[in-house]
Amino acid sequence: MNAARWFSLAVLLGGLAGCGNGNDVSDLDAYMNEVRLRPPGKIEPVPTFRSYESFTYNAASLRSPFSPQVRVGLAGRKPGARNVKPDPNRVRQYLEGFNIEQFEMVGTISNASGAFALLRGAGGVHRLKVGDYLGRNDGRIVAISDSQVDVVEIVPDGEGAWLERPRTIPLKEHS
Repeated sequence: MNAARWFSLAVLLGGLAGCGNGNDVSDLDAYMNEVRLRPPGKIEPVPTFRSYESFTYNAASLRSPFSPQVRVGLAGRKPGARNVKPDPNRVRQYLEGFNIEQFEMVGTISNASGAFALLRGAGGVHRLKVGDYLGRNDGRIVAISDSQVDVVEIVPDGEGAWLERPRTIPLKEHS
């Protein structure tokens, strides 16, 4: 026999030797007698649990409390235009489901079909062209340069009209 079998046999015999005297079951007999003396039919009721009340977060479409507020002075404030408004019938693009603050420009690509901006955010790097939409406020890309992407958003002015708000996404270097 090889050494591994001798070792296995020694462990098995050592384990069996630990079982000791197999006739001493007095503690088990005492417990069984105690159980037999209990009155029959006494089963504890199942505990009642409160049902889980779900919570629906309704503020996902609002401005993030960590981004700076847009401050517009009341004296120099332009009223919103009635002819500027988002198109409710337009098919939404994927990147319109995310806040525009989370996107950062990481580069550009140019080919025969035009210039494209590379924006990181929403779980990846996305290639966008002029006319594409991103952000929750109907943000449309109006210009792409080597150093920035210019976006125009349509936001409510609080008085029933809409304003066009320009935004710039600068190139993030060393990304």
